[in-house]
Amino acid sequence: MNGASREALAAARERLDALTDSTSVDAAKLAEELAAVTALLHREVSLRRVLTDPSQGGEAKAELAGRLLSGQVSGEAVDLVSGMVRSRWSQSRDLVDSVEELANTADLTAAQRAGALDDVEDELFRFGRIVGSDTGLRSALTSRTASAAAKGELLRSLLAGKAQPVTERLVTRLVTQPRGRSLEAGLDSLAKLAADRRDRMVAVVTSAVPLSDRQKQRLGAALAKIYGRQMHLNLDVDPEVLGGITVRVGDEVINGTIAERLAEATRRMAG
Repeated sequence: MNGASREALAAARERLDALTDSTSVDAAKLAEELAAVTALLHREVSLRRVLTDPSQGGEAKAELAGRLLSGQVSGEAVDLVSGMVRSRWSQSRDLVDSVEELANTADLTAAQRAGALDDVEDELFRFGRIVGSDTGLRSALTSRTASAAAKGELLRSLLAGKAQPVTERLVTRLVTQPRGRSLEAGLDSLAKLAADRRDRMVAVVTSAVPLSDRQKQRLGAALAKIYGRQMHLNLDVDPEVLGGITVRVGDEVINGTIAERLAEATRRMAG
């Protein structure tokens, strides 16, 4: 997002945090309502253009949003969206992306209140690994010909009773309303958003054998010292790395595997 949209999203995040600090607000219900607004804005291109038109006054756009949403969603959801359309947006799509982010954040807040945020983070990671290793499943979930209802039913069969309700809701929204994103990119975005709820970064750690609790603690502490933030470790085991570990934090990869050292030695001999 460009400058104006970044500022508008930052303000919306603050309003959401202030709202969900109150335990009287049902964060899961708010997430569902904001997800419905996301679907509406994605579907109605002309509406989102009007609501982000810089030539229109902020109050006029807020009044329009209020008239459209009142009675359809809660007052809290109306107030959030009205505040967002008062802001300036660089692109109309940025408004839709931001409402969707607030929906996902509200659901993660519900998980945090229930003490289930760690489980949700781990389940999102594991689901991504399952999809990445099963081409048939990925094809079924990303098919352009399969209906949203069929994809939702498939996800229920996979996740219902086996994952946190928040995980199921997040993944179902991503799969049934991809909005042009790849499944992998969407899952990565959700994982980062979950980590941000605790002001933590995500490190994807691949090792030849499972790490012990002591090794995980030492690695987490070392990475926190390097990056200056608490680190959530998503752990993956791959015997092909031959020993050592590979750590990916965002776009940065720290590779300490035997396989990589052998490959580097081969490259040097070939060169």
